[in-house]
Amino acid sequence: MKKIILLTFVSLFSCSSLLAAGGKPNVVFVITDDQGMGDLGCTGNPYIKTPNIDKFHDQAVRFTNYHVGTTCAPSRAGIMSGRHCNRVNVYHTINGRSLLFEDEVILPEVFAQNGYVNGMFGKWHLGDNYPFRPQDRGFDEVVMHGGGGIGQGPDYWENDYFDDTYWHNGELQSYEGYCTDVFFAEAIKFIETNKDKPFFCYLSLNAPHSPYNLPKEYYDLYQGEEYKELNARLLRFYGMISNIDDNFQILENKLDELGLTENTILIFTTDNGTSAGRSVYNAGLKGGKGSQYDGGHRVPLFIRWPNGELTGGKDIDELVANYDLLPTFVDLLGLQFNPKNPLDGKSLKPLLTEENPAWENRILYIDTQREQNLIKYKKYVVMDDNWRLVDGNKLYNISEDRGQENNVFDQHPEVASRLAEGYETWWNSFLEDGVDERYAYIKVGSPKENPSRLSAHDQIVGRYTPAWHQHGAIEGAQSTGKWKIEFVEDGDYSIALRRFPRESGLAINATFPAEEGRLEVEQTAPAGVKDDFTEARLYVASISKSQKIRDGQEEVVFKGHIPAGKYDLEAQLIDSGNRVHPAYYLYIEKL
Repeated sequence: MKKIILLTFVSLFSCSSLLAAGGKPNVVFVITDDQGMGDLGCTGNPYIKTPNIDKFHDQAVRFTNYHVGTTCAPSRAGIMSGRHCNRVNVYHTINGRSLLFEDEVILPEVFAQNGYVNGMFGKWHLGDNYPFRPQDRGFDEVVMHGGGGIGQGPDYWENDYFDDTYWHNGELQSYEGYCTDVFFAEAIKFIETNKDKPFFCYLSLNAPHSPYNLPKEYYDLYQGEEYKELNARLLRFYGMISNIDDNFQILENKLDELGLTENTILIFTTDNGTSAGRSVYNAGLKGGKGSQYDGGHRVPLFIRWPNGELTGGKDIDELVANYDLLPTFVDLLGLQFNPKNPLDGKSLKPLLTEENPAWENRILYIDTQREQNLIKYKKYVVMDDNWRLVDGNKLYNISEDRGQENNVFDQHPEVASRLAEGYETWWNSFLEDGVDERYAYIKVGSPKENPSRLSAHDQIVGRYTPAWHQHGAIEGAQSTGKWKIEFVEDGDYSIALRRFPRESGLAINATFPAEEGRLEVEQTAPAGVKDDFTEARLYVASISKSQKIRDGQEEVVFKGHIPAGKYDLEAQLIDSGNRVHPAYYLYIEKL
């Protein structure tokens, strides 16, 4: 029988004492990207400089056994929905499988329904088009880059972390400064503007995701004799984290200045295991980003709320997960919420507020899919308080073997069998939900977004290619696939196929030299040398057309009448060898 949690949460008497002192608390949620358990001084790293987050750690309640997805978007989906990422169409970071289903009621919507004003700053990675954007999902103020990282396909052309252009409430706006500095500064503006009302500030950073671009002062911070044995990429990675640490202190100072610290729930966490630090220090864990071992998904979670008596450096060792956070906020703050779908999460309020809470030995599940469709038995772990069953044939006693070095599968068949049975029930619950048969459709022709700018990032393809990235467009990466598109109204539409986005000003067959390197930027754009695209093809609804590509042409435009409905759309660029490439960018406009 499928084990679910389906509750109606209402304001409870037990919440009143926590809320009485200062009214509804504010929530500031800071989440970093690709920073693992070992990438902080307070978790034992001997090299990294994070004095401000270390101090916060000492003041906070710390969950020591908190688990997320193994990559970026899946972790964010669980936090936002209170449900496992596989249920909500977010089990990849590209490929149309990072678009959080429209019918999910997510965290900012819950806050909005309870009188909060909501701001989101940085990395969203749950959809760049209507109806998946943060401003479509309950956020009032949004400053975001595109896709899963600055410089990826959906992002503004040639953003490189410095003086970039981001989307401000859906409109492009230029910003001066380093990306992390910008996102913290915009979050602080939001807090200042809304200091007299309850707010939810979701500060979701791109850093320290690769490429490891950083200001020179933070590069210089890790130069010297004591770092000579560490590789250059790791030192850049650490520098990005030290920049976050300095900004975290600026944020805390502003909360103090505004008199908000006591009644603000301040959270620091990360989205998956380390991308760069595992070879040097990994807090005793095995694996990093993308791994089904604990190092891939066991990350820091620090929470401080002075008015709620969540302070004092307390450790909570029970097994918990990212999808527990939504029901925890609802329960802890007495928010009204009627879930449309059963939650996988469980409120952590008893662990936070009770001295000796009754807490079951839960079984939790994590996998790394990163495929077009869900695949059973793919890179998975089944966890309870004491055990980890990895890929069905490796069993670790995590209470005695934190580094998962000693496989005791043969010695404890009864434990392995119990956890394996749990996995079968869990997997079947996805089939019962019909998740394996659903897609998320980008809606076009709506007043909410017209025209719609799409990229190959969200094209559904059968096998991985780098076409989803800006560098893939430059290099002419091949792929064939479809976009899932819903035309919301009957009408005449213009569909423009491009190799490069409009802001680039580049022709389809443009050539250009590689970007010049500089110390602050680890990875620069490659040279554009491919110049033999000859034809553009479009297939959608009853449209099946092709056009020759002219010299100097930036986009190929097709027009036609399309009835409202859901369609598979194919848009292709064909080269002189008759090889198929995607239109790396599409602009769809209802005329």
